[in-house]
Amino acid sequence: MALHVPSPFVSMPALSSLLQPPVKVRRALHAFALLGLLAILVAGSIPGARAEVGAYASGAVLHGMTYAFLAALWFLGATGTPLQRALKAMLAIALMGAVDEWVQSFFPYRSGDVRDWLVDVTAATLASTVLAVLATLAPQAAPRRH
Repeated sequence: MALHVPSPFVSMPALSSLLQPPVKVRRALHAFALLGLLAILVAGSIPGARAEVGAYASGAVLHGMTYAFLAALWFLGATGTPLQRALKAMLAIALMGAVDEWVQSFFPYRSGDVRDWLVDVTAATLASTVLAVLATLAPQAAPRRH
């Protein structure tokens, strides 16, 4: 006789709704992620701004938190299986992080750094993995088209 252990997420339909937003919300999440990247590029271009923020958090912490957030936005906006969505988010963040580091390389007071990009990709991988696991464990919501 097999023992059935119910998922703790079965009683959390709201989690399923959050992990599978409607199409309009998905588009908005991707747009918000791209606006976030634009804000990062603009803020990073201001002389001395990075140094001021550095007084509160290290570069690794800033990159990790920022790109994990962008990865979460991209994951939630993506379609497909949880694994496909995680891979899409990781790829998007790898590209966004590369653009960020490339843009930084043009400023004499900034520098592009592969280690920062690796932090971006690592943060995206962790955030996407957590969301993919949650999406796999959460009960499937009925498909919504609005």
